[in-house]
Amino acid sequence: MKIGIISDSHDHSENIMKAVKAFKKKKAGQVIHLGDYVNPASVKLFKDIKLIGIFGNNDGDKFRLMNSFSEIGGEIMGDFYEFEADGMKIACYHGTEPQLRDSLIASGTYDVVMFGHTHECVNKKSGNTIVLNPGTCHGFRKRATVMLFDTVSKEAEIIELK
Repeated sequence: MKIGIISDSHDHSENIMKAVKAFKKKKAGQVIHLGDYVNPASVKLFKDIKLIGIFGNNDGDKFRLMNSFSEIGGEIMGDFYEFEADGMKIACYHGTEPQLRDSLIASGTYDVVMFGHTHECVNKKSGNTIVLNPGTCHGFRKRATVMLFDTVSKEAEIIELK
């Protein structure tokens, strides 16, 4: 399965629409948003894809975010989400607490740990765990990026939003 990974969109509507277009073009089966939507209205821009999300530290109005997810048929899973795809156990956490993030990676429990928050792209292995951070969809004085992860090939691709 191809999984789109996005984080830290911070209301940047133009880049969210570019990301949705890229995920459709790459045939992502689902998209994981790792938090920091900020405005619940920005969630509605994902209406044409299967969106699963978690909360970030800048997501204050959780009730309205939950309503926006519901309106588009998406799912918001709280502060942490784990799932399996193609036999891989995957953990999703925004990354606000570095000690918690690092513990998830070091635990050896997960084949993949996805996180955001730092606005820095990460695609590395730590022991047997693949560690992925798509960077920031917003851009914040950096390049705007998202990621595509293929659970079969176990390869991740950084996609720059231009």
